[in-house]
Amino acid sequence: MNTFIIGLILLLVALLGAPLFTLIGAIAMLSFAAEGIGSSAVIVELYRICSSPTLVAIPLFTFAGYVMAESKTPVRLVNLARAFFGSFSGGLAVVVLVTCAVFTAFTGASGVTIVALGGLLLPILLKEQYPEKFSLGLITTSGSLGLLFPPSLPLILYALIGKISIDRLFAAGIIPGILLVVVLSTYGIQQGKKAKVPTTPFAWENVKSSLRAAIWELPLPFIVIGGIYGGAFTATEAAAVTAFYVLVVEVFVYKDLHLFRDIPRVMRESMVLVGAILMIIGTAMGLTNYLVDEEVPAKLFEFTKTFISSPVMFLVVLNCFLIIVGMMMDIFSAIIVVVPLIIPIATAYGVDPVHLGIIFLTNLEIGYLTPPVGLNLFISSIRFQKPVLTIVRATLPYIGILLIALIIITYVPSISLWLVNLLGVK
Repeated sequence: MNTFIIGLILLLVALLGAPLFTLIGAIAMLSFAAEGIGSSAVIVELYRICSSPTLVAIPLFTFAGYVMAESKTPVRLVNLARAFFGSFSGGLAVVVLVTCAVFTAFTGASGVTIVALGGLLLPILLKEQYPEKFSLGLITTSGSLGLLFPPSLPLILYALIGKISIDRLFAAGIIPGILLVVVLSTYGIQQGKKAKVPTTPFAWENVKSSLRAAIWELPLPFIVIGGIYGGAFTATEAAAVTAFYVLVVEVFVYKDLHLFRDIPRVMRESMVLVGAILMIIGTAMGLTNYLVDEEVPAKLFEFTKTFISSPVMFLVVLNCFLIIVGMMMDIFSAIIVVVPLIIPIATAYGVDPVHLGIIFLTNLEIGYLTPPVGLNLFISSIRFQKPVLTIVRATLPYIGILLIALIIITYVPSISLWLVNLLGVK
């Protein structure tokens, strides 16, 4: 009876808008208390996570992403992409996809991409005579497109929570990420031809000027990825290099931001996100310890096995479950809460943990778009001042395309693992 009352109280508190970490922490402490274990079991886990060397990468990459979002980087990236892709039918759609994917990879948050790039890209698409419905769906979908590309924050967080090598997960996300961009680009080109969108003649002068404008930002992906896989530095060291490089370039080279007026504000805003993630990590890992002690993952596997014997069917059910999770929770909370439970079950079915990570994040990308409560739908609705139903109708074709890509990624593990094995990443 007491458990029932406590459950009702927690549900009421959740409905009133209590922060997620307070609910998870309360459940963890109450669960340990029921077993006669002190609340320090949760606090110890928070200390253990915060002392992990890998965790340093999260605030550094987050800071770098926020600095880029506050500068004129989005404008330079769009101009560069247009110079290369604007000369063929549907080329501007490819520009949107590529630009948003690169931007999201560094910011790690789809909402930031939609807010930062949406106001720039939508007027350009409409001016070039792309249909409004197509344009709204394209930008809404593109917001979460870069989550599989390094140094995406969700990749780092998944590696940390799943106790997987960040380098392996970075390598695993590249080809599936490219696949998503290619299938959506194909659709964008086809729609551009259908709408008879005029093209912009290719001009080397535009290419040269856009390259000159973005010359300091272009090396960044090569520095990060090449440095990690070339053995120059670890993922954590890459985060420090990225943060320092972006700060110097945007403040002292481009002078888009002022060192004393803008940077403290950007630091404060970016660290609010990091602080929220750390609080959720600490409390969630405390709850995970309780669940492991109670052998909950093993019991879930035994329960699942009574209904699902085939790994193929397990992956079908897992995909459906994860899309719902992605629809109901933000990606950081979903990783922290769900990953510790599903990794032991998926491993028991023979699913590679690295491959599982790519499946997981691809599902959550789609979950961001899934009605009725996908987060990107509401962000786009507010950003473009359109009814949510209008955004939903605009994104449905893209969801269908992404689901096809998800099936390919799920059932062809080599798409995720080929580059990992080729590079011999440990």
